[in-house]
Amino acid sequence: MPTISVKRDLLFEALGRTYTDDEFQDLCFEFGLELDEVTTEKQMLIKEQGDQAGTGVSEEILYRIDIPANRYDLLCLEGLVEGILVFQNKKGPAQYKLKKYEDCYSLHLTPATAQIRPYAVAAVLKGITFTKDSYDSFIDLQDKLHQNICRKRTLVAIGTHDLDTIKGPFVYDALPPNQIKFQALNQKKEMTAPELMELYSTHAQLKQYLGIIRDSPVYPIIKDKDGIVLSMPPIINGDHSKITLNTKNVFIECTATDLTKAIVVLDTLVCMFSKYCTNQYEVQQCKVYGPDGTYELYPKLEYREELINVDKANNYIGITAEGDELAELLSRMCLPTQLAESVLQVQVPPTRHDIIHACDLYEDIAIAYGYNRIPRRPTLVVTEGSQTPLSKLTEQLRIECAHAGYTEALTFTLCSRDDVSTKLGLKIEDVPAAHISNPKTLEFQVVRTVLLPGLLKTLASNKKMPLPLKLFEISDVVLLDKTAETGARNCRRVCAVHCGRAAGFQFVHGLLDRLMLLLRCNWRSTGPHGYSLRQTDDPAYFPGRCAEVVMGGEVIGKIGVIHPNVLAAFDLTNPCSAVEINIEPFL
Repeated sequence: MPTISVKRDLLFEALGRTYTDDEFQDLCFEFGLELDEVTTEKQMLIKEQGDQAGTGVSEEILYRIDIPANRYDLLCLEGLVEGILVFQNKKGPAQYKLKKYEDCYSLHLTPATAQIRPYAVAAVLKGITFTKDSYDSFIDLQDKLHQNICRKRTLVAIGTHDLDTIKGPFVYDALPPNQIKFQALNQKKEMTAPELMELYSTHAQLKQYLGIIRDSPVYPIIKDKDGIVLSMPPIINGDHSKITLNTKNVFIECTATDLTKAIVVLDTLVCMFSKYCTNQYEVQQCKVYGPDGTYELYPKLEYREELINVDKANNYIGITAEGDELAELLSRMCLPTQLAESVLQVQVPPTRHDIIHACDLYEDIAIAYGYNRIPRRPTLVVTEGSQTPLSKLTEQLRIECAHAGYTEALTFTLCSRDDVSTKLGLKIEDVPAAHISNPKTLEFQVVRTVLLPGLLKTLASNKKMPLPLKLFEISDVVLLDKTAETGARNCRRVCAVHCGRAAGFQFVHGLLDRLMLLLRCNWRSTGPHGYSLRQTDDPAYFPGRCAEVVMGGEVIGKIGVIHPNVLAAFDLTNPCSAVEINIEPFL
């Protein structure tokens, strides 16, 4: 589910009123969204990159909002505001218009493009006026689309150009890398395609896209009438035609391996930003000629009609609403609807490519009606669900740990490499951790292999709380396993930490004994259901104060006093004792 960040004050200005955080959260819920976080750009950078990253960064309040993955029209401020205002009946849905094509803006595909990215679409926005905020939103929407429907540019790559700096008609071609030379965006000199690939091999954002075309014998390029290279999709645009705040006319091209996705992307982009054009909501079409000489007009901006039955909609959702009410509910979701006898005639605009089937319309009715207003009713399915044994055992142990005076924590499943290795006195090579191939931040590089680091970090964030601090967590860790189908397996564990002015086995041993008693595992019994402690060494624990928990001859966990070096690594000053065991053998 993608998340967008919008400036709170800018959002409220566009909505025409201010909200408290709770009021806006309720509004998002009613509209089928979720307000994920209230933060600032400075706080976001500090969280991702460390304390020094926030220097000189704006502290303007940001709303981070979770958007359904199929609602491409809500991935920017413009679409979000449009959707909310229509939902609140403060305005009607925008009506998008097509302006007749001009031959000078046509795009011609050569046969060579079939080897690499065989499809392209194009459009022109005339008389557009950018502000700093709308310009940033224009760029950010392209990035959100690239990461979402474009599947990191593998399916579609977007290029936007200042139309007044280039001359049409345009050519979409594919050439051997050594024959391509141009000045890439924000570069000082011209470079060949191989030189650019080498340059961007260490670029934080662009390096992930190089593999899309690296091994191809030809690279795709967009050129204008004079042979000036506008872009080398899906990697980089040219500097010559870059968009600025002073740009008035924008040429948009999308190259693709999936034509349907390209049409969706182009429709979404032009619909969101045609509101800033001189003729509001008007988009100029472009002729796109195929290698065989035939052409298509883009963008399509097609309106289509869907028909649904009132009784069937009520039955699927579980409500009893009149047809007029259902029509109004759909209209509030940017789907203008009219009632004709017992049939709803729904007009699906070009912004709602997520509407594929009648069930999508039923979902929008349910959202506008309010999920909390839908009456509960018994399921008509003849089977019934139940907890898995592992989940049932987990819930029972949670209750008992709480009864023992421990507070439950729920920590992140992902953590840094240092958290599971260096800070615990281990080498990362010796830890059976599943690594994230392209981590976004240093805090989320691997899947945790133990629960202990998460609880120690929680203690470090709550040092102002009165001692002793007693925390527990029952969750999964992930361990590499060559015998597993996926190469790794989940393992459910319980971990408890006692932080006070003194440390010793006794602080957590009592909890271990209580859990073992409830699990009918006897102390020092020789049978398969007996357990004992066996001294061991572990760099995470104080020497001589660490023991393995052994049940039926199998080691299921460890208990001990945390080593001072580990405490220092997690910025803790008070001694801690911990126990962590695997609960799956008790099933």
